[in-house]
Amino acid sequence: MKRRPVPAAWTVVLLAATLSACSLTATEEEPSAATGGDAGGRVVLVTHESFSLPKKLVKEFEAESGIDLEVRAAGDAGTLTTKLAVTADNPTGDVAFGVDNTFASRALDEGVFATTDLEVPAGAGDYTVPGDDGARMVPVDTGNVCVNVDTTWFEERDLDPPATLEDLADPAYRDLFVTPSALSSSPGLAFLLATVAEYGDDWPSYWDRLLGNGTRVVDGWSDAYFTDFTGGGGDGDRPVVLSYDSSPAFTVPKGGGASTTAALLDTCFRQVEYAGVLEGADNPEGGAAVVEWLLSEDVQAALPDSMYVFPVREGVALPPDWEKYAEQPDDPFTLDPADIAAHRDDWLEQWRDLTTR
Repeated sequence: MKRRPVPAAWTVVLLAATLSACSLTATEEEPSAATGGDAGGRVVLVTHESFSLPKKLVKEFEAESGIDLEVRAAGDAGTLTTKLAVTADNPTGDVAFGVDNTFASRALDEGVFATTDLEVPAGAGDYTVPGDDGARMVPVDTGNVCVNVDTTWFEERDLDPPATLEDLADPAYRDLFVTPSALSSSPGLAFLLATVAEYGDDWPSYWDRLLGNGTRVVDGWSDAYFTDFTGGGGDGDRPVVLSYDSSPAFTVPKGGGASTTAALLDTCFRQVEYAGVLEGADNPEGGAAVVEWLLSEDVQAALPDSMYVFPVREGVALPPDWEKYAEQPDDPFTLDPADIAAHRDDWLEQWRDLTTR
């Protein structure tokens, strides 16, 4: 799950802080593998480019565990999975974090992760990969890609906002929706998968109607949210955008008040990110300790502000604005990871053909 720039008024400050945190913990991927042979010593964590945790948490973990944690960034979730798959026989690290449910089956089929006896905390069991009986991929966080609306824009025009996928193709909302590309954006792919989950084999017909209703497709999430979306802080002209269920927590005006945006909870596709010890790791014990740390209460509590995702651990307190405004869907769209792996390339090829006519 490539993520996650912060929407709205806090964008500049929080995004700068995020990039700073990443620079403190992440380095470019290197060809050498980790060394060491117990839970201490050097442990290489291979992850996506959006990995970020508070420096204090990392330092405390290293001091308590005796581990020297080296974080190597390897692109987004898809790029990360590909790199892990092609190096499965000679892993470039000990543990990986960031493969999500849209790529989970490939990672398992390629033998990327080792079987472990790691136990997931209460609440996390709802997000395990179907068929993964060996605790190879442990869920760490979750979130939902959802259509968002600029509630202020609709209120000023005394219009009801859309609520469902079907509404987006209604002429009443012509030329109002912008979405990132499924080819170049993780949330864009998630939205495509949501339409597959809803419409089955008829999803291309839905996209024909959606595009015919003036939907704009742009390269990435940042382009859609900060450039085209009317609620993204710029001069956008589209009051409906593809974003996340957490986005409304970041569009609360300075000084308080209600959020100026809302997530449409009937349009959401669930994303889950996993961690696992790499098969053939030089320090599997250290890798397992890192996974356990990612599931700890302290790290789980840091996830919303650090990576803008929800913890999977039950009972972890959320930041106040998340409690108020980051509402999660009760029944998000999902697809079996094995189905995604089997059909992703075909779906993307069809989608490309539809959007380039």
